[in-house]
Amino acid sequence: MAEKTVSADTSTLTTLRNLWPYMWPADRADLRARVTWATLLLVVAKVTLVAGPYFFKWATDALAGAAKTPPPLPSFLLAPVMLVVAYNVLRLVQLGFNQLRDALFARVGQHAVRQLAFRTFVHMHQLSLRFHLERRTGGLSRIIERGTKGIETIVRFIMLNTAPTILEFGLTAGIFGFTYGWKYVAVVAVTVWLYVWFTVKASDWRISIRRDMNDSDTDANTKAIDSLLNFETVKYFTNERMEADRFDRSMARYEIAATKTWTSLGWLNFGQGFIFGVGTVVVMCMSALEVQAHTQTVGDFVFINAMLVQLSVPLNFIGFIYREIRQGLTDIEHMFDLLDVPQEIVDKPDAKPLVVSAGKVEFRDVHFSYDQNRKILKGVSFEVPAGKTVAIVGPSGAGKSTISRLLFRFYDVQGGQVLIDGQDIRDVTQESLRAVLGMVPQDTVLFNDTIAYNIRYGRVGASEEEVQKAAELAQIGPFIEKLPDGYKSMVGERGLKLSGGEKQRVAIARTILKAPPILMLDEATSALDSHTEQEIQAALDLVSKGRTTIVIAHRLSTVISADEIIVLKDGQIAERGTHVDLMRKHGLYASMWDRQREATEAEERLRIARESDELGVVVRRRTSEVS
Repeated sequence: MAEKTVSADTSTLTTLRNLWPYMWPADRADLRARVTWATLLLVVAKVTLVAGPYFFKWATDALAGAAKTPPPLPSFLLAPVMLVVAYNVLRLVQLGFNQLRDALFARVGQHAVRQLAFRTFVHMHQLSLRFHLERRTGGLSRIIERGTKGIETIVRFIMLNTAPTILEFGLTAGIFGFTYGWKYVAVVAVTVWLYVWFTVKASDWRISIRRDMNDSDTDANTKAIDSLLNFETVKYFTNERMEADRFDRSMARYEIAATKTWTSLGWLNFGQGFIFGVGTVVVMCMSALEVQAHTQTVGDFVFINAMLVQLSVPLNFIGFIYREIRQGLTDIEHMFDLLDVPQEIVDKPDAKPLVVSAGKVEFRDVHFSYDQNRKILKGVSFEVPAGKTVAIVGPSGAGKSTISRLLFRFYDVQGGQVLIDGQDIRDVTQESLRAVLGMVPQDTVLFNDTIAYNIRYGRVGASEEEVQKAAELAQIGPFIEKLPDGYKSMVGERGLKLSGGEKQRVAIARTILKAPPILMLDEATSALDSHTEQEIQAALDLVSKGRTTIVIAHRLSTVISADEIIVLKDGQIAERGTHVDLMRKHGLYASMWDRQREATEAEERLRIARESDELGVVVRRRTSEVS
């Protein structure tokens, strides 16, 4: 148990140490000045607050006629009415100082939220493809959302609530000790200690419950996002009920955890009230006995009660503060855990920009595996001459798409080299590498924005004329112009408002706008029908003209004209040559070609038969009508 506590304390201190640069930013003197002024106002507000009950005491004694000596005030303030006015004025002044303090500190807190959220967002894009494939997007978004809220909680509560409460307790203890003796200080100190001890223990117990609630919330949110992103798949298999049941099971766990959270909060509030209530009874009884013994006045009795009432407000808030700070620390800790995830692919310290003179691509004895138990590429070597087209084909799982990921350096090779114009891509900056590469993927996922935005994503500074020209070259311009909103038409989540062919044309237009010297086509037409494939292929031929092009193909009919075709099998090159050369070998490529041709011919026969049946139905119907 002790080890667990030490570990938790160490984790908390580490999180606070990581957060401190955002609370006291070294490069923002204006924000540090705001923190300083806010701290000064904090002190002034608390001094004003503890001074207020004195006026209440003096007014009570004046009204009761029991004052032993007049208070050290100007004579015009000694009237009971003026003392009451002064008491309330001080309360208003203290309130004003607090609000001014909060206003000064607002920019500090929001700056911290913005900076840390921005750093996390940037870091997410710097992490490897492997990380994002293994993590759920819904869970990551929830962690970032909670973390940014936790930052504001910590920054505001530590600076604006915890410190003022400690200061107020110190001032109250000093006044009680100086005016009424150590017995009062002892009772108040024990009460506060028991109150804080109970709050910490109960809150620690509640945090474990809160974690369960957050985990259930994250799980439910992840399942909801995952299901909605796969809306069409759910409909294809009529699994709406299954998805609803999965979501409901997560929400049922959330319901149980949330109920425990609120129930435990009730016990916490009751325990806090009981402890402080007992302490207040003891102190007030002590004062009442002294009033009866004429060693204190009624004003003293009222003063002590007013001080305890004032102290109860921040003490009650401490329970909330502690819970929120611990929860905020937990949420921020998750965010810092994300920031601590190392980048798998990093630029070398001496990495230089890639210089493309011709655009020659070479894979030299490349070995790669996603995990040690399964080798993907086993010594693959090939060359794509500048301006030429090389196609890579093979059965599923042969390693075709892995080649595109290695070229873009989403992963680093574990053996061999990938070179562009003789430069190892591990020796150049990732930004310069990806700037010269263009990609038209098999499954084009668009941003939920306008068509123009998605095309301009290829080169964000492109003009409207350049965007339209790229769309025309991709053979999608006429379609866009027929839409009611033209280029401003929204494409929907992941581009679901567009057909597969339309999305592919947008992807082609985007790549045309980027105008990269090296082009990668990753099964860009495999998911399309034959007619659409021919249209898209014409656009792809236009894009690849004069560029170094690597085509990863499923349909062999799309790579007949390639300068070289490489056939992969089990992570190795099984065959290579032109279409004619490979057909003459009667090997793997030829057998793949024959299977695809037979499948295509069967589809064509089925289409003709279907059309014949439809024509026969029409003829019979018309014959019947004539008869």
